[in-house]
Amino acid sequence: MIWEIWKGKANMDAFSAKDMALKAQKKILSSMATKSSVQMFIDDTTSEILDELYSVSKQYSGNKSEAQKVIKDLIKIAVKIGVLFRNNRFNTEELAVAQEFKKKLHQGAMTAISFYEVDFTFDKTVMEEILTSCRDLLLKLVNAHLTPKSHGRINHVFNHYSDPDLLTKLYDPSGPFRSNLTKICKGLNKLLEDGTI
Repeated sequence: MIWEIWKGKANMDAFSAKDMALKAQKKILSSMATKSSVQMFIDDTTSEILDELYSVSKQYSGNKSEAQKVIKDLIKIAVKIGVLFRNNRFNTEELAVAQEFKKKLHQGAMTAISFYEVDFTFDKTVMEEILTSCRDLLLKLVNAHLTPKSHGRINHVFNHYSDPDLLTKLYDPSGPFRSNLTKICKGLNKLLEDGTI
């Protein structure tokens, strides 16, 4: 009995982006018949980055459920966009927006890594502008496909991570998030090398 209680308590704080992604995929894919859509949308490297982002959010906000909600929203959006892509739901104009978004995301990853590698080069205005541009492009991309609730999720995620105070703390070379940023940038590097972003 005591062991069961302790074990339950120990697992209460276990949060895995990968598990959350799987749940979201199952929920969405259960209503879809196409075999091609039954694929992983979020890989291991991305899951590791999301876990680090969760840790940063949790520590920064001091609110575990808010940190989980941000990551859940991010995963739901990524999975839904993945489903739309795999089912060829975007028209030519929207695909051009998607390319623009991918370029901006690539630029954002390169900038994030550069700011990490060279101490005291971090510029919160630059990061905020890139994240805001990514948000706006994503909203434009899904405008005709997703509900206002999903649009709210996109805003929630990007507004959370473009918070200048959070970004400043994240990039403080002697701050509490240095090890998280190291892992995030290592993951981003891998995604860049693989051509994922």
